[in-house]
Amino acid sequence: MPIDIQRIEIDQLACWRIRRGDDELLVAEQGAQVLSYRQGDAPPIIWLSEEAAFQQGQSVRGGVPICWPWFGDLKRNPEDVQAAYRGETEAPFHGLVRSLDWQLAQQRCEGDTGILEFTCPQASGALPGWPHRVELKLQVRLDERLHISLTSRNLGDRPVAISQALHSYFAIGDIHQVSVEGLDGCRYIDTLENWQQRQQQGDLSFTGETDRIYLDLPPTLHLRDPQLNRRITLQTRGSRSAILWNPWIDKAQRLSQFADDAWQHMACIETANAMDDRVLLNAGASHTLAVSIGSESLFQTL
Repeated sequence: MPIDIQRIEIDQLACWRIRRGDDELLVAEQGAQVLSYRQGDAPPIIWLSEEAAFQQGQSVRGGVPICWPWFGDLKRNPEDVQAAYRGETEAPFHGLVRSLDWQLAQQRCEGDTGILEFTCPQASGALPGWPHRVELKLQVRLDERLHISLTSRNLGDRPVAISQALHSYFAIGDIHQVSVEGLDGCRYIDTLENWQQRQQQGDLSFTGETDRIYLDLPPTLHLRDPQLNRRITLQTRGSRSAILWNPWIDKAQRLSQFADDAWQHMACIETANAMDDRVLLNAGASHTLAVSIGSESLFQTL
């Protein structure tokens, strides 16, 4: 299988494109953000907004933004994650690294696999208000599936607590028809219902704005999409939590880089270490948060 890796520019952003046969993956150096992923001529698996802006200093809407060293609203995180931030200004949502320029450490091919490795040098002591030294690396591998792994190694002499997420946007045919398999019996926090804790019954179908933090998850989830005749599979490592999100009608109109009707064609399943799944890195310790993403047909053509 031929592999082609090229550096390209999209507006203000330097990006890397891997082509593996007819499959294609696009990654921005800013934020080490996967932007898009498709297999052959099929619709993209990773969703990228048609209104995405490729501007320095702001995360691109869609793809797989990296949320680190905390996920979401810092004030809603465990106390030790909150205490790690000592900035005088209000902590931004989703951490400090999404809009930073990461450095490409390596690009290479291993057989029919294309590999990109990025590092975030600011994480080792130069993040504003976060005085900790952590070696932060992201590896992206493209073979018959997409593999993303985020590794944090504590370079300091004291423990540091982090929460994090690979904020994956998935392209779907119709939000009213898709379902997420593998959640049955799992507890979740419904952030739209005063952060109440509940238990999932059966598969998840989307019937309105959704923002849930699922806990104690199995390592494999499936996004079933009958309109596009496929089932997207997520296999995770180093994670027991995930965030499932869709803005629905009203919130979609308030989002930047987001068409008013785009909510119908995307769903987020964010591989995470959130809430009581947060990570405590002892001195010298490391942790890897990883997800492998693939797709298969639901129905075989007769």
